[in-house]
Amino acid sequence: MKKQRLVVIGNGMAGIRTVEELLLAAPDQYDITVFGAEPYGNYNRVMLSSVLSGEKTLEEIVTHDRQWYADRGIRLHAGPDKAVVRIERGLRKVLARDGTVAEYDRLLIATGSKPVVPDIPGADLSGVITFRDIFDVNTMLAYSKKHKKAAVLGGGLLGLEAANGLAVQGMQVTVIHNNDVLLNRQMDRQAGDMLQTALERRGLQFKMAAQVSELAGDDTGHIQAVRFTDGSELACDLFVLAIGVQPNIALARQAGLYCERGIVVNDTLQTYDPCIYAVGECIQHRGDTFGLVAPLFEQAKVCANHLSRHGMAGYVNLPTATRLKVTGINLFSVGDIQGDGQQCETIRFSDPSSGIYKKLVIRDNKLRGAVLYEDTIDGSWYQELLEQEADISGIREQLIFGKGLMATL
Repeated sequence: MKKQRLVVIGNGMAGIRTVEELLLAAPDQYDITVFGAEPYGNYNRVMLSSVLSGEKTLEEIVTHDRQWYADRGIRLHAGPDKAVVRIERGLRKVLARDGTVAEYDRLLIATGSKPVVPDIPGADLSGVITFRDIFDVNTMLAYSKKHKKAAVLGGGLLGLEAANGLAVQGMQVTVIHNNDVLLNRQMDRQAGDMLQTALERRGLQFKMAAQVSELAGDDTGHIQAVRFTDGSELACDLFVLAIGVQPNIALARQAGLYCERGIVVNDTLQTYDPCIYAVGECIQHRGDTFGLVAPLFEQAKVCANHLSRHGMAGYVNLPTATRLKVTGINLFSVGDIQGDGQQCETIRFSDPSSGIYKKLVIRDNKLRGAVLYEDTIDGSWYQELLEQEADISGIREQLIFGKGLMATL
């Protein structure tokens, strides 16, 4: 039987994980072509902060080199000239920047996300960069060898990982955050303050609850200072934007696919065009968009299930845990960690001398959220209880002490 043609736009983690799952489920069903805008095979984007901090090399985070594609008969078009610039849905073909054309029977869009760039005067100065790919990491490493002062806009996961990496490389780093609590979407004040104290011990500086008014450049058009709405100013040679990402949907919009914040897909990861699927950070599923790896891999399984014509799985978006990739600092957060509703109860445990903090949010005898700082061994167990919506009324009094201690009672 003649193979169907599958074209994948996006050589990142979500797209290639889908290809892996598809090869396991139906290894001979498709003739596969992959387009990627970066000149590499597939690499683990999650580990970019480890490359920046010197814990890993680029070679160590590559998960699928070019030989992997060749061994499986997959045509890989990788590099800026191979970026797809147009989808012709009527003709079922895609067109790359250099004119390369690929026809498809099924198309998988995995274009990921793009960094949020705020509308700040001076954001176009040289020395102002985002933290998204290998090019950005190489730029930061090059700056760290010649410059001393860096500012990172964003006190979320990405911003803190960028700041830590630059500090490890010897730069003086200030994190600028618009909230007075670090990781304010994942941490409460007590955990956020403990995290800030730990990072300050490592040499990081912070300007909290701050609003940037403009970026000032020198005579050559290079960043030299950050100015704030309170009139203060911070000198810097490198300014890193790390305030979040948004779905990269420009190509899908060009093709006339239905998009809202992301490419809208159903429970089978299918778009409004039945020949076109989408996975990863570019999609919107039941109102949700995505920025962490775990849901992307689950989407890959479901999408491959339908591409292979098994067609039984449906994607369900479960709460995703947050972990910070900074060596020596352990934190875990999942679910509703604020617990502000009238029906919520909060259980806390704090041991300042050991630097341990735990917070559990309970509603209707079910665990709804958890924050763990330093002692995170029970994170996976709490996540299971949350996902399963387990009745915890029988273990409520011991819950904060973890699964291991409960087993001894």
